[in-house]
Amino acid sequence: MSRSFMRSAATSMIIAGMIATTTTVPPTAAARTPMPVAPYVHQTAPTRYVDAAGTRLAYRRFGKTGGLPVLFFQHFAGTMDNWDPRVVDGIAHSHEVILFDNAGVAGSGGNVSTSIETMARHAIALITALHISKVDLLGFSMGSMVAQELTIERPDLVHRLVLIGSAPRGGVGMATLTPEFQAALAKKRAVPDELLLDTLFTPSAASQAAGHLFLDRIRARTIGRDPEISDKVAPAQVDAIAGWGRPQATPYAYLAKITQPVLLVAGSKDLVFYTVNAFNLQQHLSNAELSIYPDTGHGPQDQYPNRFVQDATNFLDGFRDETER
Repeated sequence: MSRSFMRSAATSMIIAGMIATTTTVPPTAAARTPMPVAPYVHQTAPTRYVDAAGTRLAYRRFGKTGGLPVLFFQHFAGTMDNWDPRVVDGIAHSHEVILFDNAGVAGSGGNVSTSIETMARHAIALITALHISKVDLLGFSMGSMVAQELTIERPDLVHRLVLIGSAPRGGVGMATLTPEFQAALAKKRAVPDELLLDTLFTPSAASQAAGHLFLDRIRARTIGRDPEISDKVAPAQVDAIAGWGRPQATPYAYLAKITQPVLLVAGSKDLVFYTVNAFNLQQHLSNAELSIYPDTGHGPQDQYPNRFVQDATNFLDGFRDETER
C-alpha cells in the first residue's frame, strides 16, 4: 500500500470521526463559566499553555502532587479530550498527571510532526519548560512509540513506562494499515465517532457495551474542550507511524537502550497493532511485564478502566517490586 493511500485512509478516518464529536462552545461563553476550585479532575482541568523551545504547547496538569508526574502520550489524531476520564482521574487520584497536545495538534502551535523522533523532542521540550527533572510515561498506540523514543533520547528523564496497544519499530503488520483496520475505516456509520467501537473494542456484546460507556465518558466534557484538529494532522502522523513501522534489519536492537521498568498492556484481539507486537516488545525489553486483557481490541484500558488503573497504579508505585523483596 502506498503512503499516499495511507494518507487518504487517514483522512477518511478523521472524517469518519476517529476523534469524538465535540460540542462547540464560543470562547466568550466559556470565559464566563467559572472553573471549579482545585483540585481539578479530567472534566474540569483548565487548558494551559507553555513555550516549549519556541513552540506553544497546550497542556492540562492536575492530580495528587508530591511524587513523579505521569506524562500521557495520545493516540493517532487524538487530543486531550480523547483520554478516558475514568482512566485519567483514576491515575490522578494517586499521581499528578499531565496531558498535552503535541505540536500542531488541537490547541498547540507549531507544525505537526512527521516523525516519532520529532514528537519525542517536543515532549522533551515540554518537560524542560515545566521544570520537571523526572517523569513516568504513559503512552497509548502512537503515543507509546513516542514514549519509547523519548526514553531512548533522554533516559535520565524517565523513571517508568506504561505502554498500551504498543509495537516496536518495524513491528508485525505495521508497514501498512492492517486489512482489518482498513475495513473499519471504510464502514459507513450514522454516528461518526462510533468508529472507535470497531477499533478499540471487539464485536462481542460485552465489549460493545463497554465501548458505548466509553463514548459517553469522552463526550461528557462540553466546556473548555480542545479545538478540532486540522486537516494537516492525519497525513503528518501517518508519515510518522509509517516511518516507525518500516521494516528493520534488526527491529529489536534499539530496545536494549530501554532499561527502565515497563508495563505493557494489550488487547487480546488488537487489529490496529496486532497483539503479537506487545509480546515481542516484552520479550526484547530487559525489564518488562505484559498484561493481555480478554476480549479487547486496541483500547484495553477503555474497556477495563478500573482494572487498568489498579494495574498501572501498582506498577507506577513499585508495588510488585516491593512484594518480591
